[in-house]
Order: sequence, then C-alpha cells, then structure tokens
Amino acid sequence: MQHMTAPELAIWLADQTKTPPLLLDVREPWEYETCHIPGAVLMPMQSIPVRHQELDSDLSIVCICHHGARSMQVAQFLEQHDFTNVINLTGGVHAWAQQVDNAMPVY
Repeated sequence: MQHMTAPELAIWLADQTKTPPLLLDVREPWEYETCHIPGAVLMPMQSIPVRHQELDSDLSIVCICHHGARSMQVAQFLEQHDFTNVINLTGGVHAWAQQVDNAMPVY
C-alpha cells in the first residue's frame, strides 16, 4: 500500500495531465456531511466487504477517513482483494483541512 499526504493529493488533483484517482471516503455519513474532499465517494467502512466489487480495480483509489486509521484498514482489505493501486491518505480529512483547505470544518 502506498501512502500520500494531503498536499501531495492536492497537487495530483490539480494536475490536469494526470488521471484523477477515485477518492473513497470510508467514514460514516454524518462525518461525510460535516466535511469531505470535493469529489469523494462515500462508502462507509462497514459496507466495504459487501460493496468493494462496485469499485473499479483499474483505477487508483485513495482511501480517506478522519485521521487515516480506518482508511488504512480499508486499503489493506482492498489489496487483499486484488486491487493493485491503493493509496492511504495520511492524516485523513483532518490533515486536508489543516494543510490544504483551511475553510473546511473540522471535528
């Protein structure tokens, strides 16, 4: 599994020459409603075992949670199920709010 910082992800998303990753937000709906990275798809961690087949294994997938622990578990699960380009967002949306988007609410 790869790891990526919030500023690294911001650079990737801003680069029009690169294919954007799937931003997979694995938090709970209330957390997602509080704040999320634009374009992120909500798929709560508990639903991953039954819904992971909905994901395109050919895409780069950046797993996102609050601080990075749940997303790391999901990334490991996806790798065990033949996803080859899985990235964990180090520090999660909290790091994104602190390092990229200061206007984003934190909780």
